[in-house]
Amino acid sequence: MKLKRFFAAALAGTLLALSLTACGGNTNADTNTDASNDTAASTGETTTVKLGVVGSIYEDLWAPAKEALKEEGIDLEIVQFSDYVTPNNALANGEIDLNAFQHRIYLQSEVENYGYEIQAIGNTFIIPLNLYSDKVSSVDELKDGDTVAIPDDLTNGGRALKVLESAGLITLKADAGFSPTVDDIETYNTKIQIEELKANVIPSSLPDVTAAVVNGNYALDFGLKTEEAIYKDSVLDEEQYWNLIAARTADLKDPTKVDVYKKVVAAFQSDATEKVFHDDFGGYFIKVGWDQDLFSEAQ
Repeated sequence: MKLKRFFAAALAGTLLALSLTACGGNTNADTNTDASNDTAASTGETTTVKLGVVGSIYEDLWAPAKEALKEEGIDLEIVQFSDYVTPNNALANGEIDLNAFQHRIYLQSEVENYGYEIQAIGNTFIIPLNLYSDKVSSVDELKDGDTVAIPDDLTNGGRALKVLESAGLITLKADAGFSPTVDDIETYNTKIQIEELKANVIPSSLPDVTAAVVNGNYALDFGLKTEEAIYKDSVLDEEQYWNLIAARTADLKDPTKVDVYKKVVAAFQSDATEKVFHDDFGGYFIKVGWDQDLFSEAQ
């Protein structure tokens, strides 16, 4: 299944690059790239744009855009990386022109940790974090004393608590941070017992708990389908979890490159891409923020 290829190779916890700590790695990207190539489609020459990604699934997600961009005189070259650290380093160093593999939390962390001058130019998708159970068929069936497992890492765990709040099971404190912990729970609307487990063991622990918030990659690997969730993640307007396309800040001062990059973003944010989301990947990808003009925000 296409999604298994993606998540096994590309995700450690939703999406996508949810870990905020990382160590170095090697890139398989070519160097000395220039998105504009000092030419434009109007000259009849082809402009090559190198797009860094992590995971073979992006070949499928970007296929409609790649095809559409040919008509614009743009050759979109997908450059695969094997880890989440190298694509931002490669982008900052000019080895690639754009990348599309991360959400906003991760990008912010990378910028803070390494001082990269790169930024988002377009939103792509979000992967929901759903609640599953082998024992009950709806959230309404959960009762006092039932155990609900959530990931034990800060990013996934905080997002999972927001899912439980959205489901009406708990209420978080008004001053809870962006990534809340169990200490930030103000009220247990249903007196569940929250058990924090490693994200990768949660699916296999479903028989031992009443319900669990499962990362999309592990849900898929374990054979869980989105329609089987007893509660579907509805916290989709949290922009920090949105995946994005990133570019070098310096390139956004070049009108020629900006024109090319705008065409790349528009080609991805299309009906054809959304059709791939639905037809090929059954609800694991949801478009978000396609109406935001991040180029204007960058200026």
